[in-house]
Amino acid sequence: MLDGRAAGLGVTQEALAEAANISTGFLQRLERGKTNVGVVVLVRLADALAVEPGALLRRAELPEAAPGRPRKARTKRQPQG
Repeated sequence: MLDGRAAGLGVTQEALAEAANISTGFLQRLERGKTNVGVVVLVRLADALAVEPGALLRRAELPEAAPGRPRKARTKRQPQG
């Protein structure tokens, strides 16, 4: 929902929650999609982020997902000795 706006502004979850007068835990649940948001909280978050409330309702633009499983990171072997 927040579409990375807070992170792009350099705002921490704690600072955003405080500015919107909500708990950090509620904000975290909201970002994970574990709870719904009412109009009052939506407007508070928009005000804290200095955007219009409608900007928080737009669908996030995500990069195209690559098919298949992601490759595991290769690690360098340490010399035995």
